[in-house]
Amino acid sequence: MNFLKFFLVFIPISIAAEFIKLKPIGIFIISSLSIIPLAGLMGEATEEISIYTGPRIGGFLNATFGNATELIISFFALKEGLFDIVKASIAGSVIGNILLVLGASMFFGGLNYKVQKFNRKVIEFSSSMLLFSVIGLSVPAIFTYTTNNEPVVSQYEWLSISVALAMFIIYLLGLYFSFYTHKDLYGSEHKESTESKWGLKKSILILIISTLFIALESEFLVSSVEPMTKSLSLSELFVGIIIIPIIGNAAEHSTAIVMAIKNKMDVAIEIAIGSSLQIILFVAPVLVFLSLLFTPMSIIFNRFELVALIVSVLIANRVASDGESNWLEGIQLIAVYIIIALSFIT
Repeated sequence: MNFLKFFLVFIPISIAAEFIKLKPIGIFIISSLSIIPLAGLMGEATEEISIYTGPRIGGFLNATFGNATELIISFFALKEGLFDIVKASIAGSVIGNILLVLGASMFFGGLNYKVQKFNRKVIEFSSSMLLFSVIGLSVPAIFTYTTNNEPVVSQYEWLSISVALAMFIIYLLGLYFSFYTHKDLYGSEHKESTESKWGLKKSILILIISTLFIALESEFLVSSVEPMTKSLSLSELFVGIIIIPIIGNAAEHSTAIVMAIKNKMDVAIEIAIGSSLQIILFVAPVLVFLSLLFTPMSIIFNRFELVALIVSVLIANRVASDGESNWLEGIQLIAVYIIIALSFIT
Protein backbone atom coordinates (compact mmCIF):
# COMPACT_ATOMS: atom_id res chain seq x y z
CA MET A 1 0.00 0.00 0.00
CA ASN A 2 2.71 2.42 -1.07
CA PHE A 3 0.16 5.06 -2.09
CA LEU A 4 -0.70 5.56 1.62
CA LYS A 5 2.82 6.94 2.19
CA PHE A 6 1.92 10.01 0.15
CA PHE A 7 -0.42 10.89 3.02
CA LEU A 8 2.67 11.55 5.20
CA VAL A 9 2.64 15.08 3.76
CA PHE A 10 -0.31 15.78 6.05
CA ILE A 11 1.90 15.50 9.16
CA PRO A 12 3.60 18.91 8.76
CA ILE A 13 0.30 20.34 7.49
CA SER A 14 -1.49 19.17 10.66
CA ILE A 15 1.19 20.74 12.89
CA ALA A 16 0.84 24.02 10.99
CA ALA A 17 -2.96 23.77 11.20
CA GLU A 18 -2.79 23.33 14.97
CA PHE A 19 -0.35 26.24 15.27
CA ILE A 20 -2.58 28.66 13.33
CA LYS A 21 -5.72 27.35 15.14
CA LEU A 22 -7.54 26.07 12.06
CA LYS A 23 -11.21 25.19 12.46
CA PRO A 24 -11.78 21.91 14.36
CA ILE A 25 -13.22 20.11 11.33
CA GLY A 26 -10.06 20.95 9.33
CA ILE A 27 -7.77 19.72 12.12
CA PHE A 28 -9.84 16.53 12.50
CA ILE A 29 -9.63 15.70 8.77
CA ILE A 30 -5.91 16.54 8.40
CA SER A 31 -4.86 14.64 11.55
CA SER A 32 -6.97 11.65 10.44
CA LEU A 33 -5.21 11.59 7.07
CA SER A 34 -1.85 11.79 8.89
CA ILE A 35 -2.59 8.81 11.15
CA ILE A 36 -3.46 6.43 8.29
CA PRO A 37 0.07 6.18 6.75
CA LEU A 38 1.70 6.25 10.21
CA ALA A 39 -0.36 3.20 11.21
CA GLY A 40 0.82 1.48 8.02
CA LEU A 41 4.47 2.29 8.81
CA MET A 42 4.04 0.97 12.34
CA GLY A 43 2.67 -2.31 10.97
CA GLU A 44 5.50 -2.59 8.44
CA ALA A 45 8.16 -1.92 11.07
CA THR A 46 6.66 -4.57 13.36
CA GLU A 47 6.71 -7.14 10.55
CA GLU A 48 10.35 -6.28 9.76
CA ILE A 49 11.36 -6.67 13.41
CA SER A 50 9.59 -10.06 13.54
CA ILE A 51 11.94 -11.35 10.79
CA TYR A 52 14.90 -10.76 13.13
CA THR A 53 13.26 -11.90 16.37
CA GLY A 54 11.76 -15.13 15.05
CA PRO A 55 8.14 -16.25 14.64
CA ARG A 56 7.24 -16.50 18.34
CA ILE A 57 8.37 -13.05 19.47
CA GLY A 58 7.37 -11.67 16.08
CA GLY A 59 3.89 -13.07 16.54
CA PHE A 60 3.67 -11.45 19.96
CA LEU A 61 4.82 -8.10 18.54
CA ASN A 62 2.27 -8.28 15.72
CA ALA A 63 -0.47 -9.14 18.22
CA THR A 64 0.57 -6.30 20.55
CA PHE A 65 1.09 -3.57 17.93
CA GLY A 66 -1.76 -4.69 15.66
CA ASN A 67 -4.14 -2.21 17.25
CA ALA A 68 -1.61 0.19 18.79
CA THR A 69 -2.90 3.13 16.74
CA GLU A 70 -6.42 2.78 18.07
CA LEU A 71 -5.08 2.24 21.59
CA ILE A 72 -3.16 5.53 21.39
CA ILE A 73 -6.16 7.45 20.02
CA SER A 74 -8.40 5.95 22.70
CA PHE A 75 -5.87 6.82 25.42
CA PHE A 76 -6.06 10.53 24.56
CA ALA A 77 -9.85 10.32 24.40
CA LEU A 78 -9.76 8.61 27.79
CA LYS A 79 -7.57 11.39 29.17
CA GLU A 80 -10.15 13.95 28.00
CA GLY A 81 -12.96 11.97 29.64
CA LEU A 82 -14.61 11.07 26.31
CA PHE A 83 -15.71 7.65 27.56
CA ASP A 84 -18.60 7.29 25.10
CA ILE A 85 -16.21 7.76 22.18
CA VAL A 86 -13.70 5.29 23.66
CA LYS A 87 -16.31 2.58 24.17
CA ALA A 88 -17.87 3.30 20.78
CA SER A 89 -14.46 2.90 19.11
CA ILE A 90 -14.03 -0.50 20.79
CA ALA A 91 -17.43 -1.65 19.54
CA GLY A 92 -16.84 0.01 16.15
CA SER A 93 -13.53 -1.77 15.60
CA VAL A 94 -15.09 -5.17 16.18
CA ILE A 95 -18.13 -4.38 14.01
CA GLY A 96 -15.97 -2.82 11.28
CA ASN A 97 -13.53 -5.73 11.16
CA ILE A 98 -16.23 -8.39 11.02
CA LEU A 99 -18.69 -6.69 8.70
CA LEU A 100 -16.81 -4.11 6.61
CA VAL A 101 -13.33 -5.65 6.30
CA LEU A 102 -14.49 -9.25 6.04
CA GLY A 103 -17.29 -8.22 3.70
CA ALA A 104 -14.98 -6.18 1.43
CA SER A 105 -12.44 -9.04 1.40
CA MET A 106 -15.09 -11.57 0.37
CA PHE A 107 -16.54 -9.22 -2.24
CA PHE A 108 -13.27 -8.26 -3.98
CA GLY A 109 -11.86 -11.76 -3.66
CA GLY A 110 -15.12 -13.18 -5.00
CA LEU A 111 -14.93 -11.01 -8.12
CA ASN A 112 -11.78 -12.93 -9.15
CA TYR A 113 -12.71 -16.38 -7.81
CA LYS A 114 -16.16 -17.99 -7.88
CA VAL A 115 -15.66 -19.66 -4.49
CA GLN A 116 -12.82 -19.04 -2.03
CA LYS A 117 -11.94 -21.67 0.57
CA PHE A 118 -10.20 -21.23 3.93
CA ASN A 119 -9.01 -23.35 6.86
CA ARG A 120 -12.29 -23.92 8.69
CA LYS A 121 -10.65 -25.41 11.79
CA VAL A 122 -8.49 -22.35 12.54
CA ILE A 123 -11.23 -19.84 11.71
CA GLU A 124 -13.79 -21.74 13.82
CA PHE A 125 -11.45 -21.57 16.81
CA SER A 126 -10.91 -17.82 16.35
CA SER A 127 -14.61 -17.08 15.80
CA SER A 128 -15.60 -19.17 18.85
CA MET A 129 -13.06 -17.25 20.91
CA LEU A 130 -14.56 -14.04 19.55
CA LEU A 131 -18.06 -15.13 20.60
CA PHE A 132 -16.82 -15.86 24.12
CA SER A 133 -15.09 -12.46 24.22
CA VAL A 134 -18.21 -10.53 23.21
CA ILE A 135 -20.26 -12.42 25.81
CA GLY A 136 -17.68 -11.36 28.42
CA LEU A 137 -17.87 -7.78 27.17
CA SER A 138 -21.68 -7.84 27.28
CA VAL A 139 -22.19 -9.30 30.78
CA PRO A 140 -21.54 -6.07 32.76
CA ALA A 141 -24.02 -4.12 30.61
CA ILE A 142 -26.67 -6.84 30.72
CA PHE A 143 -26.28 -7.09 34.51
CA THR A 144 -26.57 -3.35 35.10
CA TYR A 145 -29.48 -2.88 32.66
CA THR A 146 -31.45 -5.68 34.34
CA THR A 147 -30.87 -4.28 37.85
CA ASN A 148 -31.36 -0.60 36.89
CA ASN A 149 -33.21 1.06 34.04
CA GLU A 150 -30.31 3.52 33.76
CA PRO A 151 -27.13 1.99 35.15
CA VAL A 152 -25.21 3.87 37.81
CA VAL A 153 -21.72 3.19 36.49
CA SER A 154 -19.83 3.96 39.72
CA GLN A 155 -21.75 1.24 41.58
CA TYR A 156 -20.39 -1.47 39.26
CA GLU A 157 -16.84 -0.23 38.78
CA TRP A 158 -15.53 -3.39 40.43
CA LEU A 159 -17.38 -5.51 37.84
CA SER A 160 -15.76 -3.71 34.90
CA ILE A 161 -12.28 -4.12 36.41
CA SER A 162 -12.89 -7.82 37.16
CA VAL A 163 -14.16 -8.54 33.63
CA ALA A 164 -11.25 -6.58 32.11
CA LEU A 165 -8.79 -8.62 34.17
CA ALA A 166 -10.42 -11.92 33.16
CA MET A 167 -10.32 -10.98 29.46
CA PHE A 168 -6.69 -9.88 29.65
CA ILE A 169 -5.74 -13.23 31.23
CA ILE A 170 -7.61 -15.02 28.42
CA TYR A 171 -5.65 -12.88 25.93
CA LEU A 172 -2.33 -14.03 27.43
CA LEU A 173 -3.49 -17.67 27.49
CA GLY A 174 -4.61 -17.33 23.86
CA LEU A 175 -1.11 -16.16 22.90
CA TYR A 176 0.39 -19.15 24.73
CA PHE A 177 -2.05 -21.46 22.91
CA SER A 178 -1.24 -19.97 19.49
CA PHE A 179 2.55 -19.69 19.82
CA TYR A 180 3.39 -22.72 21.98
CA THR A 181 0.95 -25.56 22.72
CA HIS A 182 -0.95 -25.46 19.39
CA LYS A 183 1.41 -23.54 17.12
CA ASP A 184 1.09 -26.30 14.49
CA LEU A 185 -2.44 -25.00 13.74
CA TYR A 186 -1.01 -21.66 12.62
CA GLY A 187 1.22 -22.30 9.63
CA SER A 188 3.53 -19.75 8.00
CA GLU A 189 2.61 -20.65 4.43
CA HIS A 190 1.09 -17.23 3.77
CA LYS A 191 4.23 -15.20 4.28
CA GLU A 192 5.21 -13.42 1.12
CA SER A 193 8.92 -13.26 1.90
CA THR A 194 11.35 -13.86 4.75
CA GLU A 195 13.86 -11.30 3.48
CA SER A 196 14.08 -8.03 5.34
CA LYS A 197 13.73 -4.72 3.49
CA TRP A 198 15.06 -2.74 6.46
CA GLY A 199 17.78 -3.38 9.02
CA LEU A 200 16.80 -4.11 12.63
CA LYS A 201 17.93 -0.67 13.89
CA LYS A 202 16.05 1.10 11.11
CA SER A 203 12.91 -0.94 11.83
CA ILE A 204 13.02 -0.11 15.55
CA LEU A 205 13.67 3.57 14.78
CA ILE A 206 10.72 3.73 12.35
CA LEU A 207 8.49 2.00 14.92
CA ILE A 208 9.44 4.51 17.64
CA ILE A 209 9.11 7.57 15.37
CA SER A 210 5.75 6.46 13.92
CA THR A 211 4.44 5.76 17.44
CA LEU A 212 5.47 9.23 18.64
CA PHE A 213 3.88 10.93 15.64
CA ILE A 214 0.69 8.88 16.07
CA ALA A 215 0.56 10.08 19.69
CA LEU A 216 0.94 13.70 18.52
CA GLU A 217 -1.68 13.38 15.78
CA SER A 218 -4.04 11.56 18.14
CA GLU A 219 -3.89 14.48 20.56
CA PHE A 220 -4.78 16.86 17.69
CA LEU A 221 -7.61 14.59 16.56
CA VAL A 222 -9.15 14.05 20.01
CA SER A 223 -8.99 17.76 20.91
CA SER A 224 -11.02 18.57 17.77
CA VAL A 225 -13.70 15.88 18.21
CA GLU A 226 -16.13 17.72 20.51
CA PRO A 227 -16.18 21.09 18.68
CA MET A 228 -16.26 19.30 15.31
CA THR A 229 -19.27 17.12 16.23
CA LYS A 230 -21.14 20.15 17.57
CA SER A 231 -20.49 22.26 14.47
CA LEU A 232 -21.62 19.45 12.12
CA SER A 233 -24.42 18.22 14.43
CA LEU A 234 -22.87 14.76 14.37
CA SER A 235 -23.28 12.16 17.09
CA GLU A 236 -20.10 11.44 19.09
CA LEU A 237 -21.14 7.79 18.94
CA PHE A 238 -20.94 7.94 15.12
CA VAL A 239 -17.40 9.37 15.31
CA GLY A 240 -16.36 6.69 17.81
CA ILE A 241 -18.03 3.69 16.22
CA ILE A 242 -17.43 4.45 12.51
CA ILE A 243 -14.77 7.11 11.84
CA ILE A 244 -12.06 6.39 14.45
CA PRO A 245 -11.90 2.59 13.79
CA ILE A 246 -11.57 3.22 10.03
CA ILE A 247 -8.76 5.72 10.62
CA GLY A 248 -6.89 3.50 13.06
CA ASN A 249 -7.13 0.32 11.02
CA ALA A 250 -7.06 1.59 7.41
CA ALA A 251 -3.67 0.03 6.59
CA GLU A 252 -4.62 -3.30 8.15
CA HIS A 253 -7.97 -3.27 6.34
CA SER A 254 -6.37 -2.72 2.96
CA THR A 255 -3.96 -5.61 3.63
CA ALA A 256 -6.89 -7.98 4.26
CA ILE A 257 -8.54 -6.99 0.98
CA VAL A 258 -5.28 -7.42 -0.98
CA MET A 259 -4.82 -10.91 0.53
CA ALA A 260 -8.36 -11.88 -0.49
CA ILE A 261 -7.75 -10.65 -4.06
CA LYS A 262 -4.66 -12.93 -4.11
CA ASN A 263 -6.94 -15.84 -3.06
CA LYS A 264 -5.42 -15.96 0.44
CA MET A 265 -8.73 -15.92 2.24
CA ASP A 266 -7.24 -17.57 5.34
CA VAL A 267 -5.05 -14.53 5.90
CA ALA A 268 -7.86 -12.05 5.20
CA ILE A 269 -10.20 -13.71 7.71
CA GLU A 270 -7.44 -14.05 10.30
CA ILE A 271 -6.78 -10.30 10.01
CA ALA A 272 -10.47 -9.44 10.42
CA ILE A 273 -11.27 -11.82 13.27
CA GLY A 274 -7.82 -11.70 14.91
CA SER A 275 -7.89 -7.90 15.04
CA SER A 276 -11.33 -8.01 16.66
CA LEU A 277 -10.04 -10.43 19.29
CA GLN A 278 -7.12 -8.13 20.08
CA ILE A 279 -9.49 -5.19 20.51
CA ILE A 280 -11.74 -7.01 22.99
CA LEU A 281 -9.15 -9.04 24.90
CA PHE A 282 -6.21 -6.60 24.87
CA VAL A 283 -7.18 -3.01 23.99
CA ALA A 284 -10.43 -2.86 26.00
CA PRO A 285 -8.91 -4.22 29.27
CA VAL A 286 -5.81 -2.03 28.94
CA LEU A 287 -8.01 1.06 28.50
CA VAL A 288 -10.01 0.12 31.62
CA PHE A 289 -6.74 -0.23 33.57
CA LEU A 290 -5.36 3.06 32.19
CA SER A 291 -8.57 4.86 33.13
CA LEU A 292 -7.75 4.20 36.80
CA LEU A 293 -5.00 6.82 36.41
CA PHE A 294 -7.64 9.44 35.54
CA THR A 295 -11.36 8.80 36.00
CA PRO A 296 -12.29 5.08 36.06
CA MET A 297 -14.10 4.00 32.90
CA SER A 298 -16.76 1.31 32.99
CA ILE A 299 -16.96 -1.39 30.36
CA ILE A 300 -20.74 -0.91 30.08
CA PHE A 301 -21.96 -0.41 26.49
CA ASN A 302 -25.30 1.04 25.46
CA ARG A 303 -28.06 -1.27 24.23
CA PHE A 304 -27.62 -0.66 20.50
CA GLU A 305 -23.83 -1.17 20.69
CA LEU A 306 -24.48 -4.50 22.43
CA VAL A 307 -26.97 -5.64 19.80
CA ALA A 308 -24.63 -4.60 16.95
CA LEU A 309 -21.69 -6.44 18.56
CA ILE A 310 -23.60 -9.66 19.18
CA VAL A 311 -25.18 -9.69 15.70
CA SER A 312 -21.77 -9.08 14.07
CA VAL A 313 -20.13 -11.95 15.94
CA LEU A 314 -23.00 -14.35 15.19
CA ILE A 315 -22.60 -13.48 11.50
CA ALA A 316 -18.84 -14.17 11.73
CA ASN A 317 -19.53 -17.60 13.24
CA ARG A 318 -22.06 -18.33 10.50
CA VAL A 319 -19.64 -17.33 7.73
CA ALA A 320 -16.88 -19.50 9.23
CA SER A 321 -19.08 -22.59 9.48
CA ASP A 322 -18.81 -23.77 5.84
CA GLY A 323 -15.14 -22.99 5.14
CA GLU A 324 -15.84 -21.06 1.92
CA SER A 325 -17.00 -17.63 0.77
CA ASN A 326 -18.26 -15.77 -2.32
CA TRP A 327 -18.90 -12.17 -3.42
CA LEU A 328 -22.60 -12.22 -2.45
CA GLU A 329 -21.75 -13.02 1.17
CA GLY A 330 -19.39 -10.05 1.07
CA ILE A 331 -22.14 -7.72 -0.17
CA GLN A 332 -24.47 -8.94 2.59
CA LEU A 333 -21.89 -8.18 5.31
CA ILE A 334 -21.22 -4.71 3.87
CA ALA A 335 -24.97 -4.00 3.69
CA VAL A 336 -25.40 -4.87 7.39
CA TYR A 337 -22.48 -2.57 8.23
CA ILE A 338 -24.01 0.33 6.26
CA ILE A 339 -27.37 -0.16 8.04
CA ILE A 340 -25.64 -0.06 11.44
CA ALA A 341 -23.56 3.00 10.45
CA LEU A 342 -26.65 4.90 9.28
CA SER A 343 -28.37 4.13 12.58
CA PHE A 344 -25.52 5.73 14.53
CA ILE A 345 -25.65 8.96 12.51
CA THR A 346 -28.98 9.93 14.04
